Amino acid sequence: MSRRVSALPTARLPLLALLAAALSLVAGPVLARCSQNLVERGRPDGRPNVHLASLDGRPLAAGESGSRAVITFLGHSSYQIDTPQGVRAITDYNGVNGFGRKPDIVTMNNAHSTHFTDEPEDGIAFVLRGWPSQPGETEAKHDIQLKDMKVWNVPTNARDWGGSSARINGNSIFIYAIADLCIAHLGHLHHRLTKEHLDELGRIDVLMVPIDGSFTMGQPLMVDVIKQIQPKMVLPMHYWGRTQVERFQGLMAPLEADFVWPDRRSLEVVREELPEKLTVVVLGGEGGD
Repeated sequence: MSRRVSALPTARLPLLALLAAALSLVAGPVLARCSQNLVERGRPDGRPNVHLASLDGRPLAAGESGSRAVITFLGHSSYQIDTPQGVRAITDYNGVNGFGRKPDIVTMNNAHSTHFTDEPEDGIAFVLRGWPSQPGETEAKHDIQLKDMKVWNVPTNARDWGGSSARINGNSIFIYAIADLCIAHLGHLHHRLTKEHLDELGRIDVLMVPIDGSFTMGQPLMVDVIKQIQPKMVLPMHYWGRTQVERFQGLMAPLEADFVWPDRRSLEVVREELPEKLTVVVLGGEGGD
């Protein structure tokens, strides 16, 4: 996110420092990344702040903080993200998930047909594919902004389902930044992350994680990825049944994460009210699909 530079007399700054400062202000892709963790505010009793969002007609993500979103689980690997300025994004968009008005931004990966569509609705402002989809492309790279939402991706490799080789840059982790709230969707991740991946991601507050344990990667490895990224909140996805969630819960025990099982599929997340303690919110319930 953008940084505030304190006002100093220019005469005190060497010419090279001035040039470096000017370059930093125009370096969009660098400033797009989420800043490192600041001091968080949790509840005095140590319990997680979890706001269940109502969809009964009130404005979505309508509060004082601009670093806020309403996140709705749509099924499988798809989440809907609504911002204070009315931008709507859908992750792993397959053409049928979602409700109400059409999204403004959709992101996709091509692991299976449930994660993408070749025929997105007309009128979507940004259709972002997470794999090389144009002749000559070696990776998909996106960095876009619409009102108060900025979206970019970090390419990762994926297994070749037809053989033993890897599809280089065949998957993408997508990041959705609403002011200083940063949400990441791991897509169909198949491996641990490198330092370069983590540097590109920046700070992540909310992490959407596939926990199937087979089609993506084993749950112990996925827990390792969570340790690498160190989010404040985890939203499981891509699972079938409570058994998979309970196994994931057991593997997360060393991280002492709180598990929350809401009775509805929408959650309001506010950056300033993120829990101090790692919290897993199971919006998909027992089915996850």
